[in-house]
Amino acid sequence: MTLDLAAFAKDKGIKYFMISYTDLFAGQRAKLVPAQAITAMQEEGAAFAGFATWLDMTPAHPDLFAVPDPSSVIQLPWKKEVAWVAGDCRMDDQLVAQAPRNVLKRLVQEAEAEGKRVKTGVEAEFFLITPDGGRISDDRDTAAKPCYDQQAVMRRYDVITEICDCMLELGWRAYQNDHEDANGQFEMNWEYDDALQTADKHSFFKFMVKSIAEKHGLRATFMPKPFKGLTGNGCHCHISVWDNDGRVNVFADRTAEFGLSAEGRHFLGGIMKHASSLAAITNPTVNSYKRINAPRTISGATWSPNSVTWTGNNRTHMVRVPGPGRFELRLPDGAANPYLLQAVIIAAGLDGLRHRCDPGPHHDIDMYSEGHLVKDAPRLPLNLLDALRAYDADEGLKQAVGPEFSAAYLKLKHQEWNAYASHFTQWEQDTTLDI
Repeated sequence: MTLDLAAFAKDKGIKYFMISYTDLFAGQRAKLVPAQAITAMQEEGAAFAGFATWLDMTPAHPDLFAVPDPSSVIQLPWKKEVAWVAGDCRMDDQLVAQAPRNVLKRLVQEAEAEGKRVKTGVEAEFFLITPDGGRISDDRDTAAKPCYDQQAVMRRYDVITEICDCMLELGWRAYQNDHEDANGQFEMNWEYDDALQTADKHSFFKFMVKSIAEKHGLRATFMPKPFKGLTGNGCHCHISVWDNDGRVNVFADRTAEFGLSAEGRHFLGGIMKHASSLAAITNPTVNSYKRINAPRTISGATWSPNSVTWTGNNRTHMVRVPGPGRFELRLPDGAANPYLLQAVIIAAGLDGLRHRCDPGPHHDIDMYSEGHLVKDAPRLPLNLLDALRAYDADEGLKQAVGPEFSAAYLKLKHQEWNAYASHFTQWEQDTTLDI
C-alpha cells in the first residue's frame, strides 16, 4: 500500500517536504513544498527546469517533474518539521531514462527478474574542515597515524554523535564511528540494505552530514582528495546477492575458497571485467584520480587501489573478500553518485552472472610494496579522460546501464574534462614560465 504523504505530514507534524532528485554529477536538487500542497505533488510531482541542473537537456525541454517516492520519505531528525523524499524524474509522462535513480530502479528490476536481490553497504568517508575549505577544522589533529585516534574523535563528539543519533532514530542500525586515516577525516557505518534503499540512505547521509556540520559552524566534504599528502575519501561498497525473498545469500558457500560461491565469483568476474570502465562512474571527477593514483601519504599508505586485482582479507587490492558471502569493492570514492554507484555495480555483476565470468587469479600480496610483481593486472585509469574513454569503448556496459544515460553522461563529463584541460594552473607557471 502506497504511503499517503499528506497523512504522514499530519501524523508527524511535517510542515514542509523536500522533494529531491540527484543529477548526473551527484548534485542534490530539491524544492521545498508546504505540506498543504503535497497531495497534488505526490500525484504530479514538483516541476524543475532540467537544463538548470546537470542533465543533458536544453532550455527548450518541457518541465521535468520529480514525482516523490513515498517509500523513501525521511523526517529530518534535526529539523522535525521537514521531511525529505526522493523523487523519480518524469517528462511528458515518461520516466527520464538518464536520471540516476531511474537508471538504478531499472537495473534493480532486471536483477529481480532473474531471481536476484542485490544488497549493499557503503562506507562514506568525509572530512570536517573550516567553512572556507582551506584546512581541516581541528588544529590539534596532527598525528602522523591518526586513524582511530580517540582524542581526535572525541574533540568532534558533538558533531559525530548528533549524526549517529539521527541514524539510530531513523532505524538505520548504525553500528560504529571512527576517526579515519587522514587528519580531519571520519567514517560512520550503518547496516547494509537493498541497493535502492542503500542509495537513498547514502544520498540522505551526505545531505545530513553537511547540514549538521554547518549547524556546528563547520563544513563537511566528501571530495576524493581534498588535501595533498593525506589519505583521500573512499566510498567502499560491500556487495552480496540474495534470492528474491532476501532469505538466502547466494554468494555464501563456506566450502568454497574465501566462502564465495560460484555465483559470487561470476558476479565478481563481471566487476573485474569492467573495472576500468566502472571507474568513470565510481571515480567521476578530475580529483578522483589524485586518490587512486596517489603517492604514499603521510600515514604510510593511500588505502586505495591502482590496479585491477582481487584477494582475500587484504586492503591493498581493488576487491577484497573479508568473509564468506560478500566482497568489498574499494574503488569508489566520495564523489560517486549514490544511485549510479549501485547501478553500475549491478550492471557489471549481472553481466558476470550471465556470461559466467571468471574473476581470474587472486593475488595474496601487499600490492603497495609488491605490486610490481603482478604482470597481468591492468592498471586503473590515470585520469578522468582515460576512464571516460574506457567506458565509451565498453559497449556491453554502456548498453546495460542504458544507452540514453551513457550518451548524456559521456557528453557532460567530456565537457567537464575539457573545462579542466583549458584551466590555467599555478603548476604551469612554476614549471614552464622560463622555458
